[in-house]
Amino acid sequence: MLKAKEGKAVKKKVLVIGLDCATSQIVFDQKEKLPVLGKLMDEGIYGKMRSSDPPITIPAWMVMCTGKDPGKLGLYGFRHRKDYSYKDIWIATSSSIKEKKVWDIIGEHGGQSCLVSVPPSYPPPPVKGNLISCFITPGDEKEYTYPASLRDELEEKFGTYIFDAVFRTDQKDELLKQIYTMTAKRFEVMDYLIQEKPWDFFMFVEIGVDRMHHAFWKYMDREHHLYVPGNTYENAIMEYYQDLDAKLERLLSHVDDQTAVLVVSDHGAKRMKGAFCINEWLIEQGYLVLKEKPSSPVSLDRLDVDWSRTKAWGWGGYYARIFLNIEGREAQGIVSPSDYEKERNLLAEKLAAVKGPAGESWKTKILKPQEYFSEAVGDYPDLMIYFDDLFWRSAGTLGHGTKYLLENDTGPDDAVHAQEGIYILKDASIKKGGRKDADILDIAPTILSIMDLPLPDGIKGKSLI
Repeated sequence: MLKAKEGKAVKKKVLVIGLDCATSQIVFDQKEKLPVLGKLMDEGIYGKMRSSDPPITIPAWMVMCTGKDPGKLGLYGFRHRKDYSYKDIWIATSSSIKEKKVWDIIGEHGGQSCLVSVPPSYPPPPVKGNLISCFITPGDEKEYTYPASLRDELEEKFGTYIFDAVFRTDQKDELLKQIYTMTAKRFEVMDYLIQEKPWDFFMFVEIGVDRMHHAFWKYMDREHHLYVPGNTYENAIMEYYQDLDAKLERLLSHVDDQTAVLVVSDHGAKRMKGAFCINEWLIEQGYLVLKEKPSSPVSLDRLDVDWSRTKAWGWGGYYARIFLNIEGREAQGIVSPSDYEKERNLLAEKLAAVKGPAGESWKTKILKPQEYFSEAVGDYPDLMIYFDDLFWRSAGTLGHGTKYLLENDTGPDDAVHAQEGIYILKDASIKKGGRKDADILDIAPTILSIMDLPLPDGIKGKSLI
């Protein structure tokens, strides 16, 4: 076991470069435009990396950093139902994570970590080292660092830290400015931290990649149904990647050849074909009953539902969450517990048979959390639905006059999440230039194996080295 020596931790260092939503069709297929990432690929191993279920930012980063799946973590998204309520929800935060992260294990063995914007890290939890919280931070008026004194130190040197950019907007020029400013600020801060703070494990997540994909994908992707040739923003995504690539060169100049470098994304991205109005469909099928139908788009939470006649309802997002109205579980449940599996199976069959607006077949995937995960804890839905391999979002709002929307129902959004993200690993102990696909659960054991640290009980996946 590696031991701390004179205040310095384990000898082997690991730098994790988190690029939220980074995708293989850009990083791998156009690597000649990204010399720094391309060099890491040439000098290490790389491949597609299957994300978590669901493949969204929260829970994916914590699946990666714990080696535990969403069922074990009890995280099925950013928001969750609270105690089988029809409307009450809770939001995932750093306090929601009960399993050990890799930096917890590193700290137990004398190592120090420097963590920048790894979701979810607000409120800032104590770590052995230094931490800046992530995009869910309400604002810079809140405490967002550990230790708390780090905030004053950074603001004195670099001014206000920027956590996120409002990406669901039509003001694209302003959004580009926000994203570039946010990313520049983050790298400015990290260039300081990586040189001035002690660390054995350094990890950051750049959310700007995700924001660029959601805001500008239709301008780049010629297969997108809203693509217009020769548009102003056709190269916006690639230009951002190139800017990021240049910033990585400077950051990497601060680490030696013995430091393992791991580039990861939590999921990938692809064009959004549209949004499917799950609750409109449930009304059509007789599962959801409203006392009065809306005349304009509105959230289900704002409508008067006749729960005495409702069997099921749904949530929107990159995937659909379906909840059955179970007698004795929900306050006004009508589905008998003895009929639960029969009703759930029937609903799943009907959802699997849903076709697109032109009658085209969809490759829809349906998960039953209690069966899919070896352990399902927390407030999981009864069904998890990936419409047409995630190409179609789920729209939870009603009143659109159609089940199929050409765009997102909660603001401009051009991309959906692809199940496969990426990884690149450069380490002195591995052969150069190999291609090897992986699973997001492999990352935690890989990091711990590189640092020669023990794997915690119950960790899934396997080391890539």
